[in-house]
Amino acid sequence: MLQVKDLYVAYGQSEALHGISFVANKNETVAIMGRNGMGKTTLFKSLMGVLPTKSGQITVAGHEVSKAESFQRVASGIAYVPQGRMIFPTLTVEENIQTGLENAKHKRIPDEIYALFPVLFDMKHRKGGNLSGGQQQQLAIARALVTNPKVLLLDEPTEGIQPSIIKDIAKALNEIRKLREITIVVSEQVLSFAMDVADRLFVIEGGRLVHETRRADTDIAHIKQYLSV
Repeated sequence: MLQVKDLYVAYGQSEALHGISFVANKNETVAIMGRNGMGKTTLFKSLMGVLPTKSGQITVAGHEVSKAESFQRVASGIAYVPQGRMIFPTLTVEENIQTGLENAKHKRIPDEIYALFPVLFDMKHRKGGNLSGGQQQQLAIARALVTNPKVLLLDEPTEGIQPSIIKDIAKALNEIRKLREITIVVSEQVLSFAMDVADRLFVIEGGRLVHETRRADTDIAHIKQYLSV
């Protein structure tokens, strides 16, 4: 569903990603693990077209999107929940979700969205800025899902969120994948969360993928070495 081949990204003269290649299949969740500054957010921004790529290929469901603008990538089926959530604080929960329906024929929010995140239904008339960090994260995921994506990218979804909500988010992501058979790619530093949601885990270090493992074969101590400073 998502294929990345030999991706190079540079900030001016400084190369940040050095030939990243991986495949994330339909109905699969993949975690990209790594410490801060290792290239996770750069990778996600380049997949979304926010950062230009120097070279390489990005393919979604057989369509190459490497040269496409961000809005064209959304139309191709990529949805992105950025680090820091980026919800609209002055809009209500309902209005925030509706921004994801901008190009849809129907503006009604599907019932399954509220079924996945009941807290959003209870708070649909509350302003986004008045939600907790965990509730804002659920809102950002809900907004991404109404675009009906083939590929959902989540950049550090557990950052600054309390453990009970992290469990809720993991449960919702597993549910979403089952319901919709989509591809989910998460960048993460919290290994327990990655182990709850991911079928395969990659480690990124210095802009390169240096390790890959299936969840069942994961050597937790080995991965923790990459995550500790």
